[in-house]
Amino acid sequence: MTDLKKIGLSALAGSLVAFSANAGELTVSGGAKLSYTADTGNEDVQDDGNRFGMQQLITFSGSGELDNGATVSLYHGMTSTGTKSSSSITYDMGDMGSITYQDTSGDLGLGKIDDVMPTAEEEVWNGVDTEASSNEAPVGRVDAGQTGFNYNVSYDMATINVGYSPKTGATGNDDGGNSGTGANMSTTSFAVQLSPMDGLNVYAGMGDKGGATSSDEQEMDTMAVTYAYGPATVGYQVSNIDKSAANSDLETTAYSIAVAVNENFSVSYGESETELEGSTTDQELSGYSVGYSMGGISIKAHSNEGTNIANQTANESKHTEISVSFAF
Repeated sequence: MTDLKKIGLSALAGSLVAFSANAGELTVSGGAKLSYTADTGNEDVQDDGNRFGMQQLITFSGSGELDNGATVSLYHGMTSTGTKSSSSITYDMGDMGSITYQDTSGDLGLGKIDDVMPTAEEEVWNGVDTEASSNEAPVGRVDAGQTGFNYNVSYDMATINVGYSPKTGATGNDDGGNSGTGANMSTTSFAVQLSPMDGLNVYAGMGDKGGATSSDEQEMDTMAVTYAYGPATVGYQVSNIDKSAANSDLETTAYSIAVAVNENFSVSYGESETELEGSTTDQELSGYSVGYSMGGISIKAHSNEGTNIANQTANESKHTEISVSFAF
């Protein structure tokens, strides 16, 4: 991301954000990125017209230190058309950790480690079935919500994330607002990352995801390990989603390997398989990623493929994307 302009909040107080008279400044950032994307398969519904796209995300971010020594940081993301995509505000207490409230932004708790497999660019599920009218997207990843609170703290070799999503909210609210019917139960989860030695990382987490009724509740857990030796990093992960409904539990195993060929070029390959309780049809995903940088130019590409998506026979999807980014 490249800083484009710095704007004092005093100049924006009337039009962009209500904060305080001495709130400092926000940094406006954007990225120069051009992509080429192709989707094929019986689960991809595409007009197949212009396959080129340009990144439109614009971010506003800033931070400042309070009198008590804590730091507060703010982030807003939106498209160039002015449509909001995500927001977050973080209260950082130093050694005591940080508390973040995020508004449809990133992951909470267990979701922080939903897929930690090493890759040169994207995960094997990225882009698969994104345009399917039947909405049969890949399943098997743990999910603890995107709107709510996350507490993060690090002690020696351990990093801990604890997440709470009120009513399992999927949308955000402006200040003074609320959303939803209140029928959903809330989601709580945690994730732990241990780094006992150079190159080795061990991950574990679990959580309960609320639904509209108790019969929709999900119990989730995941465990993973990654190890880097020389230019290669390998990873293995197992995730379980236990649902209240009969014959609906999911178990996913995933692995990948990423290799830094040199300081500019890296490649990776990964696979995942999801088993559905009571079914002989397994969802299978696989994908390649490559990344190359030269000066201020980065070229990245990935090609992902899925079969039996959502554990339904013959649901196939393939996503290929090539992008060029410029840093200036």
